[in-house]
Amino acid sequence: MERVYNFSAGPAALPEPVLERAKAEMLDYGSSGMSVMEMSHRSNAFVEIASRAEANLRNLLKIGEDYYVLFLQGGATAQFSAFPMNLVSPEDSIDYVSTGSWSQKAIAECSKYCHANVIASSIETGFDRIPEEDDWNMDSNSQFVHICSNETIGGVQFKEFPSLDKILIADMSSELLSRQININDFGLIYAGAQKNIGPAGLTIVIVRKDLCSKARPETPAVFNYGAQAEADSMLNTPPTYSWYLAGLVFEWLLELGGLDAVEKINNEKAQKLYDAIQASDFYDSPVDPRYRSTMNVPFKLKDESLDDAFLKEAEQVGLTNLKGHRSVGGMRASIYNGVPPGAVYALLDFMKEFEAKYG
Repeated sequence: MERVYNFSAGPAALPEPVLERAKAEMLDYGSSGMSVMEMSHRSNAFVEIASRAEANLRNLLKIGEDYYVLFLQGGATAQFSAFPMNLVSPEDSIDYVSTGSWSQKAIAECSKYCHANVIASSIETGFDRIPEEDDWNMDSNSQFVHICSNETIGGVQFKEFPSLDKILIADMSSELLSRQININDFGLIYAGAQKNIGPAGLTIVIVRKDLCSKARPETPAVFNYGAQAEADSMLNTPPTYSWYLAGLVFEWLLELGGLDAVEKINNEKAQKLYDAIQASDFYDSPVDPRYRSTMNVPFKLKDESLDDAFLKEAEQVGLTNLKGHRSVGGMRASIYNGVPPGAVYALLDFMKEFEAKYG
């Protein structure tokens, strides 16, 4: 069977070398006579898998010993609730920059646990940009500022991160490990795995150790950063197979040359796609060019009556999951780490042929 090019926003394409290795180790990992998904998380074999994965992630992101790295469950959505319970009291506030659907969901969830103060929003322009930092209406009573560094649905991305007197929190679900970042700019980073890290079921939390002593008494133990750190992310049974596969992705990234190398590849993929859209009168990008995401590229056909034909014919040539989110319509090509450059080239060829046919 020939594999398709998968442009899904998540769960997303995984690197083929990772899938091939997982296939080879499926029935018998390391001569253990069993699959990783059958292993006890307390076994020496799995503890070694987990430790190696953490070490490689620390290597990729240059994470110092003043941060915990946690491998948890519940997705980024669970962290919308978890970090307020870990970091602030009900009377405190957290500042939010609202740049799209995921920012809005985080704000709504946080407001159940403390004051969620929206200091800037691009809702009036349809979430097509990042609000200018000079326009942020900071709350002097808040210690934290939360951002979604890359909005999957709207395709807007922080190209540079703000330099603030406050502690920066970032939902990086759709871009963590796609480029090099300075961990020390953040107090907390969290990310669902199903974009660039691995399969669904795993959530990465990178949190400064000095922030982990303020959890509320009512915080569930599985969401308590300090408790999970003390238990090496194994307070309960972790998502073992997702953790293992994430570890294989970390090794693959290191073999590619690390995040500097993958960032160059990702930038080139995105630039070729944006250039083609920009040069065409048939397609259009709704995002301010200054903030266009390298991970999620939404675009529209000038004649929306052709949308169904575009999607159907794309599927016929093995280009899948290009339909835009229902809230914005159009098309969306998610081009995460696991999407090879060849997929983008194939998409560009198809777009050119489709335009010639219907334009």
